[in-house]
Amino acid sequence: VQLQASGGGLVQAGSSLRLSCAVSGRTSNNYDFGWFRQAPGKEREFVASISDSGKSTWYVDSVKGRFTISRDSAKNTVYLQMNSLKPEDTAVYYCAYRSDSMFGISRYTENGYDAWGQGTQVTVSS
Repeated sequence: VQLQASGGGLVQAGSSLRLSCAVSGRTSNNYDFGWFRQAPGKEREFVASISDSGKSTWYVDSVKGRFTISRDSAKNTVYLQMNSLKPEDTAVYYCAYRSDSMFGISRYTENGYDAWGQGTQVTVSS
């Protein structure tokens, strides 16, 4: 499984960005997606996750109401719509794939995902 992320950039506070991540290769019959981010000098943190059906989503408190995760199963793609961006959202954002073999592990941790994208930089200026 390979993931290719895109959509990062440099924006001003209050702006919006949409990240995309396409998965290719042999996937499991059911799989979730996740987004994590890593700011300079900090550990990678969970941002959002979406279930296989797309009906269930999870977010870290700091992005609730501003970020929306969605997926297009026909395109094997997950999106992260980021609105009202803040300087503290500046980080490298990583998409992640979670096969059904990982469903017994917390989706909030890196260990709960099998494969990762290359990361895309998001920089929010004040």
